[in-house]
Amino acid sequence: MDAISELFAHLQGRSRPEDVAECVLRAIGSRLDAKALKVVSRAAQGSYAHSYQAYSSMATSFFHAQVAAAPQVELAQVLFAGLEGSSSMPVLSAVECRDPQRLEVFVRQTGLLIHRTFGERRKLDKRARYSLGLMKGHRWYNKRFRLLARLEQKIVRMVRADRRFDLVRISKSSLATRLTRAEFARDLDSACFIAYYASRMSLRSEFTCGSQVRPYDEVAEVLLAHCERGSPNYYAIAHALPETRILRHSTERERGQLLATSFDVMARSADLLEEVWEKNHIDKRTMIVARGNDSSTWNESAGAWNKARESWIAMLHALGMEGLLDRMLPGKVMRLMAADVAAWHRLSGGTIHPDTAVFSDLPLPWQVLRGEVECSRARVKRACEAHGASVEGWTGPRSARTAVPFRPTPELLHGVSISSPTLARTMRKLGYFSGKPSSSEAQLNAWILRDAHGFALLALEPEDH
Repeated sequence: MDAISELFAHLQGRSRPEDVAECVLRAIGSRLDAKALKVVSRAAQGSYAHSYQAYSSMATSFFHAQVAAAPQVELAQVLFAGLEGSSSMPVLSAVECRDPQRLEVFVRQTGLLIHRTFGERRKLDKRARYSLGLMKGHRWYNKRFRLLARLEQKIVRMVRADRRFDLVRISKSSLATRLTRAEFARDLDSACFIAYYASRMSLRSEFTCGSQVRPYDEVAEVLLAHCERGSPNYYAIAHALPETRILRHSTERERGQLLATSFDVMARSADLLEEVWEKNHIDKRTMIVARGNDSSTWNESAGAWNKARESWIAMLHALGMEGLLDRMLPGKVMRLMAADVAAWHRLSGGTIHPDTAVFSDLPLPWQVLRGEVECSRARVKRACEAHGASVEGWTGPRSARTAVPFRPTPELLHGVSISSPTLARTMRKLGYFSGKPSSSEAQLNAWILRDAHGFALLALEPEDH
């Protein structure tokens, strides 16, 4: 596999930064200066290529719900065989059965064999069937009608699963996964930076009552500096890092394209946020998850909304169109917080985050986006000042990031750092840190570090402490 293909695969997946750093060394290591080579090499030491145990307890891709339609398609090909016109029925492979567009064409064309239009829920009675030349009994007809209706429901579920998969990746790595391979491949140095920085943004969250580790680290900094000494693809970089220092090098057309993409993601995530909001009882004042809340979908959509909103605001400023924010500025969306994390935060002397209070005061974002409710920059500013939140974080483009030291990727089990993947796998089987009673079938041979309140911070194998 060539360097670009390998980097693009890392971008589309959820690889560890160490493995991406190793790929970067193979691709451009000979052209890095001494400082950059030292920093990137130190990060690459933790890659699978330098480890005797090339294994991690965590998946290297984002979860993508798969809706199985192949059995129903195969059954339909049997049930509709022999009817007049059945020879023109599309033949779908197992892979094509997972494509909602191909599946919709199949349902539409197959439905014509029993005079059923796509989306039709009303069945034909005997007189109507006979008048159309369909000389079949109601049992025969109903069986095929219901099968097509179920396939339509599967199409809806497929589309929703694809939307969620798209949004969960955007919630982590901003618009980087929207890059086409051709655009990504225009400059190898830029591709290396984007792939590495996206891997850092895609790291799993740790169980903590403090802030998460910032993704822009010293490795990303030296790779970006290396890019800028050559001929960087600033348009591609802006998909992952929409900052003023990057956008000032892009053309107005490129900024306009990024503006449109950002707004499209906002609209898509707003639709899913509204759907979850209508079906769940979410406490807007605290944003603490309650039993029955679909926190996964909400948090994925909220993350995508916030990333796209940040990019959208940056593009408006880069295009000189920030005056639009004086009339319409939908707020950020807070994620739902686990009850145990909220309790830990209170025990540690914390209170509700100011951003949560601002979110509670402002209209729901999808209502603002559709123009149903007004929310201007002045209104957002007043809410931030009332609750002591950062006005810049809510109303302006993000300032340039400051690099943090590189930190090896931890093995996490429900957010708790584990000293080895083998221990993490054992603890997962025993049910540790899952919020449920742990299994007593096996004795755990590990040392668990807890804070003053009893919350687990780290799990070590005996020889590690």
